[in-house]
This record gives sequence, structure tokens and C-alpha cells, in this order.
Amino acid sequence: MKPATGYASQPRAMDPRSTEAWALSEASRRLVLATRITDDNGEALRSALVLNQRLWSIFQASLIDPSCELPRDIRDNVLALSILVDRHVMQRLADLDPTKIQPILDINRSIAEGLSAMPDTAGAGTAAAAANPAPATGQNARPVMNVTA
Repeated sequence: MKPATGYASQPRAMDPRSTEAWALSEASRRLVLATRITDDNGEALRSALVLNQRLWSIFQASLIDPSCELPRDIRDNVLALSILVDRHVMQRLADLDPTKIQPILDINRSIAEGLSAMPDTAGAGTAAAAANPAPATGQNARPVMNVTA
């Protein structure tokens, strides 16, 4: 039987950058939702923090992999951010204070936005890239951190 037309019947492989941006956005979404749950002794926040930590651990492993194609300075900068995320997550796991997760959300958002930005390969300038922040796909897709591994 042929499936009905629509998004589900037309699978589209996401490029690694889009997957990474989605993963960071999803981790942030779960953190925000967890801060709204007040009757579980912090278990929702703990789970969301652990998920965020796992995601960043995957990024760290990808960034130190010898086959990582990112320039050294970008890798070093993202690794430095990952250490900052580690510290914030560990502090939040220790006190489960939902009012102090903003630094984690800010870093996740900034990296996700950078991953979602289209590379300016046509020389059209940053105004065109800002007007269309859709992730690059196809031949223009370049993985930054491979969370699909």
C-alpha cells in the first residue's frame, strides 16, 4: 500500500549541521520545560541537564577526533565553550536551581544559530544570509560536530 502524501511519506535526510542545531534546540526546549515542573523534586530538570551534558560530550568527542575538519581555532573555541557548559551543568546538578540555567540556554542557542546559518559561498554578503537562516543542505552541507555518530 502506498503511503499518503505528506511530510512523513517523503523522508528527507537532514545534514549534520541541521541535526546538531536541532539537538541543541531540543535540549534547550527540554531544559525550559523542566523548569516549569515543580512537583517532582527536580527530577525533570536533572534529566534535562543530563541530556544536555550528553549532547555536549558527543560534541567534545567529535571535536577532538583527528578526522574533525573544523579549523583548529574554531575547535578550540567550541571546546572552551563546552567546558563552560560542563561547569554550569555540574553546578545546576548540584543545586537544581532552575533560575540559573540561562547561561546554558544562551550557549546552546548561540551555537544552534551558528549551525543554522547558511555559509556565504556565493559572495552575496551577510544581509542575504541573515534574511535566510535556513540550514545548508546537499552539496553545501558541512558537518561541524557530528552528533549522528
